[in-house]
Amino acid sequence: MRLIIILLLFPFFAFSQNKTRSFIQFDVSIPIKGNQNNGSQNNNQQSNNSWFLPDGINSKIGIGLEPKKWIALGIHSGIDWTWSEKIVLVPVFANLRLSPKISDETRIALQLGLGKGTALGRGALNGTYKKISLGIQNDDDLVLFIEMSHYDIAFKDQKETGSISLGLSLITF
Repeated sequence: MRLIIILLLFPFFAFSQNKTRSFIQFDVSIPIKGNQNNGSQNNNQQSNNSWFLPDGINSKIGIGLEPKKWIALGIHSGIDWTWSEKIVLVPVFANLRLSPKISDETRIALQLGLGKGTALGRGALNGTYKKISLGIQNDDDLVLFIEMSHYDIAFKDQKETGSISLGLSLITF
């Protein structure tokens, strides 16, 4: 818990003498899972060739500070809804974004998140939340990313739950 408080207060003290920009970040992503019926045929003799299937929807929003164009730190929250597990999770986490330039108009965006997660409507199910995402960011601060998230929440005879998602992020200043 102390680590989260330090991470949240760090940008306000460490970057207070530089010209920092505040931002709002909005993410929407779709968790994907492997298609167990890949290559099979249904009753209408149509084959199922999809390797992956959508498995829910995730949405997150956060605020933070960006002292330089390539580094940012913020606090984020949102909702992760997974259809196959029938669970809705709410993470609250510190988010570090590193986005070095790879061309004149493009950046690689690496985001690391650490915090707490709670399951809605499941009693007192909560635990540690971790995420990592990798994406491509353009000059309009639009990021196309793939994300892996992990919750240390015991649910349905599992010690943990997580997902791999594809998504889009918009950063505004």
